[in-house]
Amino acid sequence: MVGPDYKKPETAVSSKFAGLDKSVSPEDLASKPNDHPIEVSRWWREFNDEQLTGLISRAQRQNLDVAVAIARVRQARAQLIIATGALYPSVSIGASASQARNPVGGLGTNGNGRISEAYQVGFDASWEIDVFGGIRRQIEASKAGLEASFENRDDVLVTLAGDIGTNYINLRGAQSQLAIARSNLQAQEETLALTQERFEAGFVAGLDVANAQAQVASTRSSIPVTESQIRAFIYALGVLLGEEPSALLAELTPDKSIPRAPASVPIGLPSELLQRRPDIRRAEANLHAATAQIGAAVANLYPQFNLNGSIGLQGGNAGDLGNLANHYWSYGPGANWLVFDGGQTRGNIELQRGVTDEAYAAYKQTVLVALQDTETALVNFTSQQQRRVSLAQAVEANKTAVDLSMQLYSNGKTDFLNVLSAQRQLFLSEDALVQSEANVSTSLVALYKALGGGWGLEDGEPGAGPPDARPVASTPPADTSAPTQ
Repeated sequence: MVGPDYKKPETAVSSKFAGLDKSVSPEDLASKPNDHPIEVSRWWREFNDEQLTGLISRAQRQNLDVAVAIARVRQARAQLIIATGALYPSVSIGASASQARNPVGGLGTNGNGRISEAYQVGFDASWEIDVFGGIRRQIEASKAGLEASFENRDDVLVTLAGDIGTNYINLRGAQSQLAIARSNLQAQEETLALTQERFEAGFVAGLDVANAQAQVASTRSSIPVTESQIRAFIYALGVLLGEEPSALLAELTPDKSIPRAPASVPIGLPSELLQRRPDIRRAEANLHAATAQIGAAVANLYPQFNLNGSIGLQGGNAGDLGNLANHYWSYGPGANWLVFDGGQTRGNIELQRGVTDEAYAAYKQTVLVALQDTETALVNFTSQQQRRVSLAQAVEANKTAVDLSMQLYSNGKTDFLNVLSAQRQLFLSEDALVQSEANVSTSLVALYKALGGGWGLEDGEPGAGPPDARPVASTPPADTSAPTQ
């Protein structure tokens, strides 16, 4: 086959993720990342939340982006069938019947005015012999295109699982924030009632009552905003499942706790990303397809050889078709060589080389972005855990401050502003702690997504065929140079 053979690009990566540095990941983290071998195709099971697992399983069957990706797999599979069919002979059967009247003798004619009939039935066959491999290069490109469509489907599944996990965790976080706001509102209303009683008894001024009323109103104002966020997360999950936005209201409205990260999070090695992330594998398949298209274009520089043949029966009336003596046949080779086309063929070769260079650069960029995503997600995951520890300490200290300030205020030993400040700080720190707990889990989801996790199907491959339906293309030894050089 003419044209360049595809060579798998070799990409140098670090032996270890920088985010695993001990100075960045201290030993006291509740969930410790490590470089142990991993299996993240179904990472959502690590959260031990049956509802989350169920949502992702349903989305894999119902999500419309997945349906689009599966349709593209079928298209690519059909394209491979079309390309492969060009390797084989094409055979057609035809039949014809005609009548003709010869003109009566006249100027330039010697006809007799009779009507004649002609009948014919037969087979025609042609076969292009793929001497220079143009057809086989097209088949190679179609196989790589089919592989790219599979990887695109898997990449859609990765994004889908990550989006569901993030929205689900944010939903549970917002529900926890709502519970905290209501709990603080109740405590502040009790403080307002106590202040009102002390005011009526003449122990405090009306300023304390006004301050308490303002704090109650401020906390109450945050509740509708949080309730609207909860609805938005539920609506987003409904659409991700391919349903109406409000379809999951009854199912997801009851409160549940935030899914917690597991104690240990193995993330593997940077080199494993090249084999695990579907977007990297898709970029490589696109590079393979583009390389094969160069060979298909180069083949047009050479002659095309064909074998043609026909066989059939013909006669002057329909009855003649039953007589084998009226048979005809012909066969023979043919050749066609385009010797001048104004530079179109060579222009197409240069075009395909440019497409291949673009695909090579896109592959390298995809690898770099994958490494960036993983490093960033790893740092965010560890830093959010550190923040959560500090916020938990702040909440405990603020609870103590609220208790002490209420005792001192009841005994007339401190100003009411200290009580308000302590309650406000407690509400803010509890709200921030819940946000941080949700951020820890969503950061882990982002880490799993960056690692290429999420394309493991819960209930088999939805309409795209078994895993062994993917084309298997042998690749020569790795080459660090661009395929077109």
